Amino acid sequence: MKTKLKIVSALLLSAFIFVACGAAKVYNVPKHKVAHKNSSATVYKAIKSAGQSLGWQIHQIKPGVAQGKLYLRTHLAVVRINYNSSSYSIRYVSSKNLNYNAKSQTIHTNYNGWIQNLEKAIDVRL
Repeated sequence: MKTKLKIVSALLLSAFIFVACGAAKVYNVPKHKVAHKNSSATVYKAIKSAGQSLGWQIHQIKPGVAQGKLYLRTHLAVVRINYNSSSYSIRYVSSKNLNYNAKSQTIHTNYNGWIQNLEKAIDVRL
């Protein structure tokens, strides 16, 4: 009986560790400074171009605010991108099939990679 309890405990612990490894704190980009001063229109063009190169659908909601959507297989990530002539920020809005947990602010680790790739691509264009 003790052996069965140990095995079950070990399996549960392993499952918990495996599931926990797939989640990370949501990565947001707060007020990322632009290297050279540009017009807001130039910053938006860089955001749109960078996003499209990575499969994001970027749409301007109003001047200074854009929304990005990334559809990959059964997954969806939605972000809000605030921008001006000297900076931009990327914030999580919603997702589908990415195991987002609002209480702990965690999400599947792939999401963070997608946001980091978007940030780098924007920087390259600016």
